[in-house]
Amino acid sequence: MPSLILSTAARYLLPLLLLFSVFLLLRGHDEPGGGFVGGLVGAAAFVLVGIAAGVDQARRLLRVDPRAALAAGLLLAVASGLPGVALGRPFLTGWWVTLPVAGGAKLGTPLLFDLAVYLVVLGAALTIVFALMEE
Repeated sequence: MPSLILSTAARYLLPLLLLFSVFLLLRGHDEPGGGFVGGLVGAAAFVLVGIAAGVDQARRLLRVDPRAALAAGLLLAVASGLPGVALGRPFLTGWWVTLPVAGGAKLGTPLLFDLAVYLVVLGAALTIVFALMEE
């Protein structure tokens, strides 16, 4: 029998946990945190929905196969190292671009690598947990 309290809590906690996981992802650019812990918090959000409403509902809310997220993360990790090679530097050398908006915000390849780690951790954790929950 599904718990009304748990399913209501999961519905309200999902967006908050996902927002917190993005905060952890972005905070890790210059401070501790980053893609790994953000990916774990994001995966925990969908696991909570899976426990409350079932794996099928969690998969529908995720909107992408966890293995596809894992593969996209691996491709993005490789792609984040290529700008350094293109500039004649070693693989995974950091490279930044200053944007003319938002007071000259800097975006760089380390942020892309953190996003790649986020996707890999999210995809791997959800692949394992969903497989265990479906058994």
